[in-house]
Amino acid sequence: MSEWKRICAVDDIPVLGARVVRRAAVDGRAQTDIAIFRNADDKIFALLDRCPHKGGPLSQGIVSGERVTCPLHSWNIALDSGCAAAPDVGCVARFAVRVDAGEVWLDPTEIAAETTAA
Repeated sequence: MSEWKRICAVDDIPVLGARVVRRAAVDGRAQTDIAIFRNADDKIFALLDRCPHKGGPLSQGIVSGERVTCPLHSWNIALDSGCAAAPDVGCVARFAVRVDAGEVWLDPTEIAAETTAA
């Protein structure tokens, strides 16, 4: 797990909520917000903190099951894929997350590749 970067403890993320991490804190590049979500089942997900519709901050949305509702226009985004639920169309970058001993880890290489392509 040496290439992965520790982000926070699982308990630092509110249940049914999110914590925002700046991309610069993960890979040292330009700042881009990444939202790390925790659902009621303590599953952890990471998405670019930008709704594919109008760029709303997904981290401020409501988490229900394995979806987050964008606070701007109520689009439902799947936390596991980053894709909007039909009839809406669009996806946001998602990132692999590892949880080890109650700690959340992200891969800086993947984040650099995804956010550069976006």
